[in-house]
Amino acid sequence: MRTTPGFKLPARFVIHAVGPVWRGGADGEADLLASCYRRSIEAAREFEGVAFPAISTGVYGFPAPQAAAIAVVATKGALGETPSALRWVIVCCFSEASAELHRAVLLCAAAQ
Repeated sequence: MRTTPGFKLPARFVIHAVGPVWRGGADGEADLLASCYRRSIEAAREFEGVAFPAISTGVYGFPAPQAAAIAVVATKGALGETPSALRWVIVCCFSEASAELHRAVLLCAAAQ
């Protein structure tokens, strides 16, 4: 994990997080992905907001439904555990299918 300036991006900083490659689920991929989100929230605790893509769901092959659930649960948990200035979190989905998966998990999480 590394934080760098955003340079010409519309963000002041970029937190670089490398998610796990899916190898069938028996190699701790879920824990690694959850750790990726938790550590990113910790790194962003001084920022006003943070945006996440659907980490590991592209070429790394992590199943999107499982990744969406992990992303929401880990982010929500980290926000509750880490004192921070964070006021907002954006889940930046690059497809409507990914957005729908995240919406469904967010709705379930909000109901709890």
